Amino acid sequence: MKDKLTHTDEHGKANMVDVGEKPDQNRTAIARGFIKLSNDALNLIRENGMKKGDVLTVAEIAGIQAAKQTSSLIPLCHNILLNKIDVKAKLTDNGVEIESMVKCNGKTGVEMEALTAVSVALLTIYDMCKAIDKAMVIEKIELLSKIKE
Repeated sequence: MKDKLTHTDEHGKANMVDVGEKPDQNRTAIARGFIKLSNDALNLIRENGMKKGDVLTVAEIAGIQAAKQTSSLIPLCHNILLNKIDVKAKLTDNGVEIESMVKCNGKTGVEMEALTAVSVALLTIYDMCKAIDKAMVIEKIELLSKIKE
């Protein structure tokens, strides 16, 4: 385990890591999160009856857009050329599970992009369902895997 944070300089100040000397590698990250919803909200999503439209598809697209904007949202993230972003929304008995997979060939990982995709997809569901469900809970946003080859 490293003793030093990677995003601070020798004085403890925020610092963007220099990845210029690192080799390009194939990198993949998978993240997941969940939003608990009421039965009324779940039924409207299932029946595509929400006033704002197709909740699951809009959430998936929002997640893809978000992954592409990660370096604009999180100050010390590098701008990465992404090769693939996949965001899937799955209806469950008590909510919606979002899973994202992001790939690149680059000098730094794509875990922040995968986590951002999940987070914004969940926030999109929240926004689209807030008129129906006042007790939604976003939870369990987590990185499932990070691979470099």
